[in-house]
Amino acid sequence: MPFPPKIEQLLEDLSYFEDRMERFQALIEFADRFVDVPERIARRPFSESHRAPRCDSEAYVWTEPLDDGKFKYHFAVENPQGISAKAMAVILDECLSGDDPQQATELSHDVVFAIFGKEISMGKGQGLMGMVDLVRMQTRRLAAIQS
Repeated sequence: MPFPPKIEQLLEDLSYFEDRMERFQALIEFADRFVDVPERIARRPFSESHRAPRCDSEAYVWTEPLDDGKFKYHFAVENPQGISAKAMAVILDECLSGDDPQQATELSHDVVFAIFGKEISMGKGQGLMGMVDLVRMQTRRLAAIQS
C-alpha cells in the first residue's frame, strides 16, 4: 500500500542519501526540530493512555481535532536520548497534521522501516510502530466521534 504523499516525498528525499550515515544525519536533523507537546494539550505527568506501547523512549501521542475535520498531532518524548522517536514524531506531525485523516488511519507499520531502514533494532522498531499505532487509533476514534 502506498504511503501518504508527504511521506512518499520524504522517502524520495531520503533516497538521495546513498551513505547510511548521511541518512542517519538527516534523521537527526528531523529530531533537532522536535517540539514538545504544548501545555494546553497535556501536562506532566502524562496519562499512560497516551504512551506509545513498546517504546523505550517513553513517547506519548495526542491527536487534536481541528475545525475542518482534520487533526494536528502532538508528541512528547521523555527519554532525552530518544532521537529516533523525536525524528518519527516530527515526521508524523509534518506529514499527517492537517491532511486527510484517512491517511493517518491507514498508515502501515512499514513506514518505520521505509524511513529508518531494515537494520533498525527490533526494540526501537517496535516503539516507533507503537507511535504509529497510537496515531491511527486516536485518529479513528476522534473521526468516528466527529461523524
